[in-house]
Amino acid sequence: DEIDLPTFPLFALFDPALGMTAVLPEMDFSKPGKADPVKLIEAITDHKCTNMFGSPALLRNLGLRIEEEQIELPSLRRVLSAGAPVPHSVLSSVCSGLTQGAQIFTPYGATESLPVCNVGSDEVLGETAALTAQGRGICVGHPVNGVHVRIIGITDDAISDWSDQLLVEDGEIGEITVQGPVVSASYWARPEQTALAKIRCSDGSIVHRMGDVGYFDGQGRLWMCGRKSHRVQTASGDLFSIPIERLFDCHPQVTRTALVGVGEAGSQTPVLLIEKDSLVPGTSPEQLMEGLRALGTRHELCRPLQVFAFYPGRFPVDIRHNAKINREELSRWATDKVR
Repeated sequence: DEIDLPTFPLFALFDPALGMTAVLPEMDFSKPGKADPVKLIEAITDHKCTNMFGSPALLRNLGLRIEEEQIELPSLRRVLSAGAPVPHSVLSSVCSGLTQGAQIFTPYGATESLPVCNVGSDEVLGETAALTAQGRGICVGHPVNGVHVRIIGITDDAISDWSDQLLVEDGEIGEITVQGPVVSASYWARPEQTALAKIRCSDGSIVHRMGDVGYFDGQGRLWMCGRKSHRVQTASGDLFSIPIERLFDCHPQVTRTALVGVGEAGSQTPVLLIEKDSLVPGTSPEQLMEGLRALGTRHELCRPLQVFAFYPGRFPVDIRHNAKINREELSRWATDKVR
């Protein structure tokens, strides 16, 4: 009795395997961030879709339309989103059109290991969003059954064999690792990448290094703090992207920020970039910059952050979901600006 709206075409292949009806919306699947929310809503209402998947970029536009027109989507039982962290404002706007009991689920995982964790919008909006606004990172929920998630010390070196001595203390930020039947054994014909991402256990099983950093809270929930490769390595220690960015993203006049590092690892200068093209209409860039600087001084986490800059245009993002920020490209741009 399920009818699915898969806005990522590969996921449409799941539907016949699960016995679900697939409704393909009218959109350019290579540009989900530009999907017309009117056509998405028509597809959901006309075919009474019960399930849908949408990237954060697609859901953002859909949620804005739902809020503006006070649209209700009573047939939807659940919405799934992945590919990048979903802003809490997007969860809230889309949820405004759902009936009681329906939720947005944001499963956490990777192509090499999926799923790892899951959490629903009720828990996020009702509890963890407030902690995210305090610089705690993003809660991705409890590990799913059969998956063993552990946190190890951060290193860019390969680790050939597993040892419990790799583990960090509870609550400490480290690299997220996953072990279980959903973990791939290797990359095809890429031995160097395999060595950097896989750890072999004494029983022959494989532990996958997610390449993300995070920690467990006292309730056994996993919190994600960004990509390991995106950490800014300053002389006084590492700064992690998501905890800092989400502090500033909560400002009502900014949609997106990105933390990047300029210089050599170990002595990098942290730079916070603001996406100028997505500013709320009527916002004064000068006043916004002043407000963001003042916001940073109120949080110990942001004290090392002294350089702020507006990025001209939209942040570069991935092709698949239009949601992952290309911080490497932003870092190159910031290097020229800081110099």
